[in-house]
Amino acid sequence: MKVFKFGGASVNSADRIKQLATILHLYPHDKKVVVISAMGKTTNALEKVAEAFYNNRKEEALELFEHIKKQHLNTAKYLLVTSANETDARLSHLFTEVEWTLHDEPARDFDYYYDQIVCIGELLSTTIISAYLNEKGIHNKWLDVRDVFRTDDHFRNAGIDWAVTGKNIREKVVPVFDEYEMVITQGFIGATDENESTTLGREGSDYSAAVFGNLLNAEQVIIWKDVAGIMNADPKIFPSAVVMHELNYDEIIEMAYYGAQVVHPKTIKPLENKAIPLFVKCFLDPLLPGTVIQHNAIKTPPPVIIIKNNQALLHLHSKDFSFIEGSAISHLYHLLAEKHITANLIQTGAVILMVCTDDKEDKVNRLAEAASAIFDVQVEKQLSLLTIRHYTPEIVAEMTEGKSIVLQQQSSQTVQFLLR
Repeated sequence: MKVFKFGGASVNSADRIKQLATILHLYPHDKKVVVISAMGKTTNALEKVAEAFYNNRKEEALELFEHIKKQHLNTAKYLLVTSANETDARLSHLFTEVEWTLHDEPARDFDYYYDQIVCIGELLSTTIISAYLNEKGIHNKWLDVRDVFRTDDHFRNAGIDWAVTGKNIREKVVPVFDEYEMVITQGFIGATDENESTTLGREGSDYSAAVFGNLLNAEQVIIWKDVAGIMNADPKIFPSAVVMHELNYDEIIEMAYYGAQVVHPKTIKPLENKAIPLFVKCFLDPLLPGTVIQHNAIKTPPPVIIIKNNQALLHLHSKDFSFIEGSAISHLYHLLAEKHITANLIQTGAVILMVCTDDKEDKVNRLAEAASAIFDVQVEKQLSLLTIRHYTPEIVAEMTEGKSIVLQQQSSQTVQFLLR
């Protein structure tokens, strides 16, 4: 059993979908669960639909969604022959699922409506791709992962109910392999026990693949990307970036935690728990070796450079100049958990706490307002967080030259700079 995951860039055009079929032909006798993301920039487009709807711009939301409908219908028309009419009917049913919401009036939190609207992207892409593969003789069964992945109701960042999901996989997925060698399903989404759609966090398709891998005791999980493997820096920013062909679970977790766009941060634990190797392979050239992530120790890797832009720094100053001690720090962590905010960097002083987080304006503002009950709060924005793993003095000097350093934290393996 293998689990494959194809991201949005791998299915953003008819030609890319044909390449996906070519890759699947390379694994003709393996049982496979194939997890697929929404096509290209569909998730971004659906986010705009959700925002327009929630802000009572109904006509704009419907117009934006109409454009998404046409894109998918055109893709299906280009790819499909014998199953074109049947697939159009299935797509129309999915369109209606969203349009019912768009004709309603928002009465719940934005995150709820986000999930009901944005989840449709993966359902549309997999419907088309499943039909195309069947036409090409790659026989598969399409499954709605919302019938399999049971989650809580933490919309936009839902947690998996592992017990119920495991039971669903045994009852609804495993029997499919009596008749088919391949299941086509969606990443990123699930559903509550009230059948309300949920999403697992942005870029959560990697995590979906890992959940399937864990619960199916897969031989391996393969993530197909448009790069040659996991690189030590973003090649779009650093042309000299190199592929790291072997990594262990600890290293990839560290990289993901600090913001490297390699795999979703929650992906590794389900695989590490069962020692399932994770491969990151090149979608455009599937014969390249790519990167394998497993328990094995690795040779000394090159410096790994990670840059996160759009950072906000909250300066939390004690109102009465009393020392920042246990209760104040405890209160901060409580607020971060309550507001579902991840701190990328925290530094304490005698009378000040500094917290760096992604600059998501609504969340930063809510955190600042809540913290003002016990702190004097100032917020600084338009900052960048530079993280260097396995740093050298030379690479630190090169990366910080000419920059204004706001904060610095350092350990034997990792150094971080918050830069203005």
